[in-house]
Amino acid sequence: MTKEGLQSDTTRDRVLSTSAGLFCQHGYAGVSMRKIAESCDMKAGSLYYHFSSKDQILTEVLNMGIEKVHAAVAAALRESSVDVSASDRFRHAIAGHLHALLEYSSFTSANVRIFRQVPPSVQHSTLEVRRRYEALWDGFLGDLKSQGQLRNDVDIRSFRLMLIGALNATLEWFDPELGDITELANRYADMLANGIFAERCT
Repeated sequence: MTKEGLQSDTTRDRVLSTSAGLFCQHGYAGVSMRKIAESCDMKAGSLYYHFSSKDQILTEVLNMGIEKVHAAVAAALRESSVDVSASDRFRHAIAGHLHALLEYSSFTSANVRIFRQVPPSVQHSTLEVRRRYEALWDGFLGDLKSQGQLRNDVDIRSFRLMLIGALNATLEWFDPELGDITELANRYADMLANGIFAERCT
């Protein structure tokens, strides 16, 4: 790659990182191309050289956030030995989601905090990336069910929606500087896998 190409990639990365923080802080309506350019110490014309619109920037920010979480969970599942118990693989997958969610907070927070604010066209542009991540969980949980590791009456889609919703909600209350992410993952996994009641409810 040429020196100019490397500089262009560096500039794009800086714009995306800065924009992710701005969207989290100010929401969709509170961010403009001018605000992004000013925050990056760029002229508006230079910003338009790299991105055609605010929505293009936002789409990339949202997709990157999902992809970071997807990659972390996929890696956690790959690195789990086939000899590891189903509950431990489940715990590793939860830990992968939480670590990515809380450690790449600007990109991942944008998905959780402002997704409902953005235009339908932007939401639609992230649909393929979201579905790939959902399919990762559906495949993993489906495999556990087919192996007899999950109850037959567990609805995979409903459980996945509840699980990801609960994990994403940690952004609103958990501070990784004050608490241990892995410990939190273990607590979630234990409650989800073993329940909270001493006796099974009927």
